[in-house]
Amino acid sequence: MKYRWFLSSMLIIIVLFESKAQNQQKLFDPKPGNSRFLMRGYSDATFMSNDEETTFGNARFVPLFLYKQSDKLFFEGELEFAVEDGELEVALEYANFNYSLAPNLNLRAGKILIPFGIFFDRLHPSWINRLPTVPLGYGHDGILPTSDLGVELRGASYLAGMKFNYSVYVMNGPRIEDGEEEADEVGMIVHEGQEDNNNNKALGGRLGLFPFRDQSLEIGFSAQSAKLGDRDSDLEDIGALLYAFDWTYVRKVSILGGVIDLKGQLNFINIDDQTYEVEEDSVMESYTFDNQSNSTFFQLGYRPTFGSSQFVKNLELVGRYSTLNTPEEAPWESESTQLAIGLNYWIDWRTAIKFAYQIDNVIGGHVEDAETSVALDINTFYIQWTLGF
Repeated sequence: MKYRWFLSSMLIIIVLFESKAQNQQKLFDPKPGNSRFLMRGYSDATFMSNDEETTFGNARFVPLFLYKQSDKLFFEGELEFAVEDGELEVALEYANFNYSLAPNLNLRAGKILIPFGIFFDRLHPSWINRLPTVPLGYGHDGILPTSDLGVELRGASYLAGMKFNYSVYVMNGPRIEDGEEEADEVGMIVHEGQEDNNNNKALGGRLGLFPFRDQSLEIGFSAQSAKLGDRDSDLEDIGALLYAFDWTYVRKVSILGGVIDLKGQLNFINIDDQTYEVEEDSVMESYTFDNQSNSTFFQLGYRPTFGSSQFVKNLELVGRYSTLNTPEEAPWESESTQLAIGLNYWIDWRTAIKFAYQIDNVIGGHVEDAETSVALDINTFYIQWTLGF
């Protein structure tokens, strides 16, 4: 009997320990199926021809990585592999964490596409952008914000029955060219997602309103304020105020037999007055100018979705007009206009072949001085095949 009692006791203890171990294992092991990984992205290849060159231009592969850790936390990142001028260039477009604070409110941290207007935040992928090029002032070498390192709060709600979305962010911010490396770019604003060059942070945000019940129209206002100069430099206290107005209108129009897509944005950059001292060819040059720039783009698309022919339904007409004006008397003074007209054929909803003709007119130098100004006209034909995946 004693042996039976002893064996029974030992069996109970073993069962209890095994049960406890299994419970601990359940506590520390992740539940299967909670996390998810997805790769999306896009790719494109472009042919271009003008008076200067005829070439198969850029080829890009842009993977987008999405990782969902839980219902509240996920990560997104985008790399760009591009062949330009025969060389491979790699860039990190953005990489950030997203945490859901509430059903309609997200917190993001990392390298973020700045919601300054609508183009880069929403339209920059080639399968979404209706033309093979970007408007004047945009791009990695443009004067408008693209991406930066920081944090952002983004959400949406209703006010008196009208839907609105909003974004508020804190970023490292842009810097200003001091002329040490590129004398002819002194005073130019530069947007880079790198280490902050001073103790100040860029503050900004965007508010979007949907005045119609069908949400066919969105009107947006964006603003950003920042100090630009390097820490402990003569330009440290130079500030910049950027603001923009944008709109998007998408609607089926029976009388036109299809869908119209109207987009646009007005951008303004105001930088504090400053006298810039630059050494050129061992001679000190002084520049004083009203450092204000502006740019615009207006885009109209039409797709005959009500037609009887599937071939016709797959066509899309696009036109875009953009401008860029930089400060008078600046070494980089210019007045530029761009007109692009395109015809797209959509193989499916995310694959298109684009044909476009673009006219660029640039007046550089001192625009008002006929002796020093330089006019440049470039007419370019593009073919682009783009695929979103």
